[in-house]
Amino acid sequence: MKNPLHEVLNLFYPDLCIICGETLQSSEHQICLACIQQIPRTHFQSLVDNPVEKRFWGKVDIYRATSFYYFHKGSPFQKLIHELKYKGNKEIGEVMGRLAALEMLESPDFSSVDFIIPVPLHPKKLALRGYNQSECIARGLSDILRKPIDTHSLVRVMENTTQTRKSVFERFQNTSGIFEYKEGLVPDGSHLLLVDDVLTTGSTLEAAVTSLSAIPGVRISIFTLAVA
Repeated sequence: MKNPLHEVLNLFYPDLCIICGETLQSSEHQICLACIQQIPRTHFQSLVDNPVEKRFWGKVDIYRATSFYYFHKGSPFQKLIHELKYKGNKEIGEVMGRLAALEMLESPDFSSVDFIIPVPLHPKKLALRGYNQSECIARGLSDILRKPIDTHSLVRVMENTTQTRKSVFERFQNTSGIFEYKEGLVPDGSHLLLVDDVLTTGSTLEAAVTSLSAIPGVRISIFTLAVA
């Protein structure tokens, strides 16, 4: 049922698409249908040995990996990440997570995960930002995939410095040992979907996979909202 107050307010302060600025219809949230159709998708969830998976070859053992769309600096779709990480727009993470999950349902590898694990923030950064953007994305994925979110098994124990302007090797050094696995919270042999916002060098995800690999018989797949 429509909220009458919201309908009245929308006459004076309409909800606008964060990409094109056009007024959203009642069935649209955050981003209009026209812009949704233009999102530069990768479709890597349907491709084994895709370019995202190849980024982890020889570094950590993963089962599958995919990213929903291509991230290009200066692109209108950069706003999706900017809104999520820096503007406090938690809802866009959930909306984008649901859109991605609708396509992931077509892949048995991704639709069969047991738990969804968002890459955690350090408690200091979490307190500063007020939320974990990866957890917002995970909630959207969970809504469609119908899989539980686990925010307890992987803990960030070190606050690493910013990755900006660091080389690949410096990023690896900067993320070494930053996560810790809480033993016994995930059943042996589980299939985990590790979730993050943007894949750049992958060093943070590699550190997370290394920690979770302590689980006997675990299979770890990776999802990021975007790939740079």
